[in-house]
Amino acid sequence: MQYLVNVIDSRSESGTAEEAVAIDAFNQRLVAGGNWVFAAGLADPTVSTVVDARGEEPILTDGPFVEAKEWAAGFWIIEAPDLDVALSLMTEGSRACNRRLEVRPLLPPPAE
Repeated sequence: MQYLVNVIDSRSESGTAEEAVAIDAFNQRLVAGGNWVFAAGLADPTVSTVVDARGEEPILTDGPFVEAKEWAAGFWIIEAPDLDVALSLMTEGSRACNRRLEVRPLLPPPAE
């Protein structure tokens, strides 16, 4: 099963050099354990664009889709056999990045 793990922060690009080293080491453990799928940091929400094409004409709006004190500053997508393993892995991830994390299962692909 795959999980989306959001890194929660109230600042953008706030990681320290020490945190970067710890995150790199944690990512290598994910790769070695077969749990790595993908990870990335995210730009500040103020540079995002919301696209709404539900009507006749698309509406493009600058800025985040919600105003919040905290947001997803980065994310991992990991592979784990179950939620307990995912939570155990991401407990290490939280320590490595020195941030709170939200672990959320991805929905399975549609049946063919």
